[in-house]
Amino acid sequence: MKASQRLLVKKSVNPANFNKGGLEKTLSAFSLTMMGVGAIVGSGIFITPGIIAAKYAGPAAMLSFVIAAVVCSLAALCYAEFSSTIPLAGSAYTYVYTVFGEFLAWILGWSLISEYLFAVSSVAVSWSSYFQNLMSGFGLKLPTFLTAAAGTAGVSGAGFNLIAFVVVLTVSLLLVGGLQESTRVNSIMVIVKILVIVLFIGVAIFFVKPANYHPFMPHGVSGLVKGASLAFYAYIGFDAVSTASEEVKNPKRNMPIGIVGSLVVASILYVAMAAVLVGVVHYSKLNVGDPVAYALAVIHQNWAAGIVSLGAVVGMTTVLIVMLYGGTRLLFAISRDGLLPKVFRTVSPHTKVPVKSTWIFGIIASVFAAVIPLDKIAELVNIGTLFAFAMVSIGVVFLRRHETLQQINSSFKVPFYPVLPVVSFLACVYLILNLQAFTWHMFGIWLVIGIVIYFAYSYRHSRIRAGLRAKESKS
Repeated sequence: MKASQRLLVKKSVNPANFNKGGLEKTLSAFSLTMMGVGAIVGSGIFITPGIIAAKYAGPAAMLSFVIAAVVCSLAALCYAEFSSTIPLAGSAYTYVYTVFGEFLAWILGWSLISEYLFAVSSVAVSWSSYFQNLMSGFGLKLPTFLTAAAGTAGVSGAGFNLIAFVVVLTVSLLLVGGLQESTRVNSIMVIVKILVIVLFIGVAIFFVKPANYHPFMPHGVSGLVKGASLAFYAYIGFDAVSTASEEVKNPKRNMPIGIVGSLVVASILYVAMAAVLVGVVHYSKLNVGDPVAYALAVIHQNWAAGIVSLGAVVGMTTVLIVMLYGGTRLLFAISRDGLLPKVFRTVSPHTKVPVKSTWIFGIIASVFAAVIPLDKIAELVNIGTLFAFAMVSIGVVFLRRHETLQQINSSFKVPFYPVLPVVSFLACVYLILNLQAFTWHMFGIWLVIGIVIYFAYSYRHSRIRAGLRAKESKS
């Protein structure tokens, strides 16, 4: 076999092995939906609607979220077909390994590691800021050098964000305790978060002024589309649900429900928040760091501001749980294929959780959160996610042509095939090409590191390639 063919060797899929991965099947459709909502609806719901309204779409910000949800749903439908057809850990990495081959799968898997790793780190930094605001309300304050990373504005010399460091390790400890316990805590927090959002909407809706909705589209269609581009990133996170497919009781039924259901719930919450926010305060005044708290102050309902801050902290905690979970299951899947050391695939016989993988990933993310400024660690999240969306979308076309997978009875099929997957692929590519140059530079450096690791370790330790060598030696 030629070297180029070895790079594109594909992962064989045997339905008989779907239930033999070593991970315990405990998740229901409700658990998956709560995971998805937990990942999508974070502190951004209290900030993004105001920014989009003030800078781009005006009162039409609610439509920007609708457009973004529609675009995002294209990729979500593609994920739903893959996850119900191939219920294995690893999400997009596993899917691409199956239809495109090992090297592309490694590149994508390495990109997704950056998504989860930097997503956890950046959210932990934001969590630290909100938590400090809550503490200051009680007159408690930590020294600046213990709450901000070096390089952050106003911080000289060495800095260490202790709160961000601790919260990531705490979530890691929760995940190590078992998936069932983690999802139960996540579900409770998601419900609390939804109640806080509903509380704001319920209080503020009585102060809506119809005049604030005029003009509805002050910056025209271009402003609406620009707002949708920003809103798209608010929905990123649902893909983490697909990493759980190997631990789902009935993946053919529950995976599509969890992925699509979480996107629907999140969309309703974002649209409702935007609609009420621009109705209470004129859009031109919402370009502030905390538009929801500002709106409450305008209508003299300051008593609810503390509750909203609590909701933001709870919301970010659920994001940490789901993204940290997704990262560990990705490492588990890559290690199981031999592309990473076997320490990442070791599963506890008691909790059925990859404990070592969870701790390693959690410790690295906590250190990043503690020492790297937020604006630097957030850069790699978007491009890794969009790359995965693009590959999964176009991958559906190859999935339908896969001889073995054609025989698997998937309960979900992407509608309007092949038009919808192709449109989803093109939309993701368009968004990738419009990312900042700095993001591309960072992504390039990350890929170079990944390629070095692949040829230094992964290529020689690949389990699939080892099997091919054994067959060739016998022949």
